[in-house]
Amino acid sequence: MSLNDPRWGNQGNDDDRGQGNRGGNQGPPDLEDIWRDFNQKLSGLLGGKRGGGGRRPSGDGGGPQLPNVSFKQFGGGIGVLLVLLLVVWLASGFYIVNANERGVVLRFGQYVQTTDPGLRWRLPYPFESHEVVDLTGVRTVEVGYRGAERNRVLREALMLTDDANIINIQFAVQYILNSPENYLFNNRFPDETVGQAAETAMRQIVGRSKMDFVLYEGREDIAASAQALMQEILDRYETGVQVSRVTMQNAQPPEQVQSAFDDAVKAGQDRERQKNEGEAYANNVIPRARGTADRLLEEARAYRDRVVASAEGEASRFEQILTEYTRAPAVTRERMYLDTMQEVLANSSKVMIDAKGNGNLLFLPLDKLMQQAGGAAPVADAPGAQPPSGLQPAPVGRFDNTQDPRSRDFARMRERGER
Repeated sequence: MSLNDPRWGNQGNDDDRGQGNRGGNQGPPDLEDIWRDFNQKLSGLLGGKRGGGGRRPSGDGGGPQLPNVSFKQFGGGIGVLLVLLLVVWLASGFYIVNANERGVVLRFGQYVQTTDPGLRWRLPYPFESHEVVDLTGVRTVEVGYRGAERNRVLREALMLTDDANIINIQFAVQYILNSPENYLFNNRFPDETVGQAAETAMRQIVGRSKMDFVLYEGREDIAASAQALMQEILDRYETGVQVSRVTMQNAQPPEQVQSAFDDAVKAGQDRERQKNEGEAYANNVIPRARGTADRLLEEARAYRDRVVASAEGEASRFEQILTEYTRAPAVTRERMYLDTMQEVLANSSKVMIDAKGNGNLLFLPLDKLMQQAGGAAPVADAPGAQPPSGLQPAPVGRFDNTQDPRSRDFARMRERGER
């Protein structure tokens, strides 16, 4: 059926031709009904009168008749619609900036201003646009790994030290923003710039350090130096980034030489251990040797002083004896003889005596006599006591000949000599 067919839109209304309702609801919708419904809805929206159009009488044999809509009503509805669109367009310029954020307003793509937190308004698109930048949020860049230490990125992690050794370093950089304008406009990819600056700074610091210093005692110093150098690079590029912390996650030799490096580390530890043991032994022996040397020196000095004093005393005694001998030679000789015999017999425990009268040999057990004397010996050794000169009869009288067989034999021999 063509559009010029008079039956278009009059489905089931061709009763004057006697065809009935053959088409049913299978034809296209009626344009007249569609236009009438649209007109009624538009009139109701704009406050106009409803039912402005209708069908022509069924007896009229013409095409569909358009509804009667006034131009003022149609123009007023369009104006209200334009006003609503204008309000919505102007309202699209409002935006909210949180307390930890800053808003950057762009006019035709050019920076205009930076707004503080709160409800803000700008010219709607396409005149102005805005970017909201978080300043206090901590951002992290990982160098040498991604997510976990086992997810290594060897192209970033492998670095060369000053002593021509390769090590695997993994570290993370935490940073915040201090200038949203520089962060947005001075660099195309600011986050990648931070990562590249971190890798550059770390390679420079590691390249000036020894391998042992990087792996052990110098990790904190290397992190601090890398942070300072990284901040200097980022400030030179005006990225608007403030580095807050550099954290060393891992630092170790490559896996290919890990076993050899472990052996070298163990050898170094053994060397340090032996060195410490040697120092401990030296600290133990040297003071003792020095003490022994000092003791020997003091003993030598004491011996020297004693010998000198003894020699001086003997010389003084000899001079005194010489003086006495000059005065009384006989008495002095007898006294010297008695002192000499006393000194000799004091070191002997047995004495053999030849009696002049009958020629019998007497055995005098001085050791037993001294034991029987008991406390007499300490008294004799006391200062100022006169030593015994010759044989004393008192110890013989106290000798008990019933205690020792030799004493009994000595008593019999004495009785025979008296007879």
